[in-house]
Amino acid sequence: MSSLEWLAAAALMTALFWVPYILERMVSLGVFGALKTVEPEDELRQALWARRAKRAHYNAVENLAVFATLVLVAQAMGKADGDQVLLASQIYFWARLIHFPALTIGLPGIRTLAYLAGFAAQIMVALEIFTG
Repeated sequence: MSSLEWLAAAALMTALFWVPYILERMVSLGVFGALKTVEPEDELRQALWARRAKRAHYNAVENLAVFATLVLVAQAMGKADGDQVLLASQIYFWARLIHFPALTIGLPGIRTLAYLAGFAAQIMVALEIFTG
């Protein structure tokens, strides 16, 4: 797969991260409760893992914005086909795939290492853009 295909896979994966915590919201608040604006007191009724999953999803979206921008800039500059950007895209995908359940379950060491691996992938692409 190309770096753009890995990026698309990471984007699709990120787009699906909302599913577990919304399903849990339906269980804890009811289907109609899940459809309304959730107030802080409602959120406290959700399971701790679901609240962490929501934070993990937000974190994934925030990081995807940075990573996607870097990969697309590298693509526009003709540098996305190199080994470094491809490797960075693969690292980013797997790091984010590990980060989401690690944060959801509450595994701080693994979560931190996965986050740092994803950040390192961002730096790899940035270095390719500015020095490659």
